This record gives sequence, C-alpha cells and structure tokens, in this order.
Amino acid sequence: MQSWTLLFLRISLGWLLVIWGADKIINIEHGIAVANKFYFGFLASPALLPIAGIAQVAVGLAVVLGLFWRWAYPVQLILNAASLLAVATSVIDPWGWFIEGTNALFYPSLIIFAGSLVVMAFRDQDRLALDHLRHPTSQT
Repeated sequence: MQSWTLLFLRISLGWLLVIWGADKIINIEHGIAVANKFYFGFLASPALLPIAGIAQVAVGLAVVLGLFWRWAYPVQLILNAASLLAVATSVIDPWGWFIEGTNALFYPSLIIFAGSLVVMAFRDQDRLALDHLRHPTSQT
C-alpha cells in the first residue's frame, strides 16, 4: 500500500506543476495576472513566462515519473513553498476574520507543501518511481 500511496501523491503533486506550468505557456495573460497579484510581478513578462512554464512542466513531469528526484523534488518543494508564502495570510486566517482579503480556497497550499515534504522524505521507499526502478539498490 505504501508504494501505491507514494505513487498517487507523487502523480497528484507533479501534475499540479504541469497544470500551472501549462497555464503559463497557454494563457500568458492569466500567468502575468497571477505573477503580479501573488509574486510581486516576478517573471510577469510575455517573454519570460512561457520559459518558466516549460521549466515548470518539465519539473512536474519528472515528479510524476519519479525521475531525477535529486533535483526535481527539491525544486518542487521550492515552487510549492513560494506558492505557500504567496498565500500565507489565507492559510493563517482562511475566513478573513482578522486579515482582510484572505480566501479559504488557498488553504490547500499548506497541504500541497506538506505532501511535497512527504514525497522527499520517503523517496527512497517509493518503489514505483522510475529512479528507483533504474537504480534499485541506491538512492539517486
């Protein structure tokens, strides 16, 4: 059961990166709006955003497949940490009782971050990851 659970968690976390990366490529205007609202305009450029989207899709696919986990999992963690920090007020006060402008729909960012930690912590036990299948006796 542990292998299947880690596979499901890995696929769901990686696919989230694929979805958001594809959004940066396909819907540049939306990506710019998100960058401006939540990330202080970081990469809010029609030239840079698709490049960031391609990189994010690549990381997401690596996570889905359990491939190149030495770099893909930490990058995933950093991306999810940035998202968590961007909506931290909504995690702290999801209903806006004390902080104005929060949104309960952003609370799952904390869960996504926690899932990223779990995938990293148990990567050597993820028997269905391609890296494990390529190197079954060593952690890559």
